[in-house]
Amino acid sequence: MTTTPIVKPQPSAGQRGANRIVIGTRGSALALWQARHIAAELGRTTPGLETALEIIVTEGDRFQSGPVIERGGKGVWVKEIEEALLRGAIDLAVHSLKDVPAALAPGLVLAAIPERADARDVLISRSNQSLAALPGGSRVGTSSLRRVCLLRTMRPDLEVELLRGNVDTRLRKVAEGVVDAAVLAAAGLDRLGFSDRIAQRLSVDEMLPAIGQGALAIETRANDARVREACLPLVHPDTEIAVTAERALLFGLGVGCRTPVAGHAVLDGDGDEIWLRGLVGRPDASLVVRDEGRGRRSEAARLGREMAERMLRNGADRILAELGEL
Repeated sequence: MTTTPIVKPQPSAGQRGANRIVIGTRGSALALWQARHIAAELGRTTPGLETALEIIVTEGDRFQSGPVIERGGKGVWVKEIEEALLRGAIDLAVHSLKDVPAALAPGLVLAAIPERADARDVLISRSNQSLAALPGGSRVGTSSLRRVCLLRTMRPDLEVELLRGNVDTRLRKVAEGVVDAAVLAAAGLDRLGFSDRIAQRLSVDEMLPAIGQGALAIETRANDARVREACLPLVHPDTEIAVTAERALLFGLGVGCRTPVAGHAVLDGDGDEIWLRGLVGRPDASLVVRDEGRGRRSEAARLGREMAERMLRNGADRILAELGEL
């Protein structure tokens, strides 16, 4: 199996041979790691398969200042890649699942969700101190409204600042003192070999993760049976069930990027029961609605939908209306 990063346009899907798959990806170090990892897995499960990477610049890549909501929300990381899929320029796309909107573009499907990595958030700090040990007034950077809300529930005495950029950019900003600390996803740091920079892995109880955090999503055309079949060996059933519940919660809430929202599901016991926790809050943490529920793994989607309905009845609807999501 060969994997060759490329930036020039590829032959259309109809012109490519049966043993070649073109993978669309953003050009960041983390996105490239993820795409190469999936290429290697496809080569392992389908001997003789040839893969190539097509680097696609997204709206989120072009604009590295200001909140994501000013550029159109979560879709800024995937829109151009989905367009390339639909016109046949690429055969599949590899995303961080947390960046994928609840509703996919018509004609596209998530063909596989591989096994999830660490879903937790982590703290990076110049002093290598934990969140509890940071002095009052310390500047903590993040680009996530979810993290802003939860940081303010735990440490209202900290100064939370906007911090955009790729993983290495944010690490550099902490090292240079632009901020005193930053909160990032554990999975990205682990995948890029930066685990030794982590001062603290925040528990799920402390900071409920983003929906889909730690998981990768392989997106393909719904009618491309060849590529969908090649992706099947990469499916991790337990991860797929967990994120089904999480994404049903997201879809049921109908939120974009203006609202702090979190959701995390795990399988309990013998793996037949799923435990889902959810959160919706104001960015200033003046109102936070939490919920949790359990059900059979076969009921994952219903569990997420029903939780969304309860949360909306219990105050999440007011938060969404205030933030322009309803």
